[in-house]
Amino acid sequence: MRFRPLEKLINLHEGYRREFRIDELALLLAMQDDELYLFESRCPHREHALDVASIRNGEIECPLHRYRFRLTDGALLQASEERCRALKTWPLVYEGNEVGCMLPD
Repeated sequence: MRFRPLEKLINLHEGYRREFRIDELALLLAMQDDELYLFESRCPHREHALDVASIRNGEIECPLHRYRFRLTDGALLQASEERCRALKTWPLVYEGNEVGCMLPD
């Protein structure tokens, strides 16, 4: 595993969202309600982009079909159609003045 820096801490602010592509992964780093989250950038239900999804109380709601997921562990909380897998999330790692994650080499 290797630390992959994503953003400098000075650039983070309320409402921050940015997609990162690392190999085959598409990740979204988001700050909402003074919490920072890292998760896959597309909804596991129908692959809709989550960059404009609403985030409240540690939950994200996909704007397409209103599927809701808990951002701490990706658990599916609400499904409007068939159930789907959990949203993939990654723990954040702080190193110096940067935030990132640990990913396989």
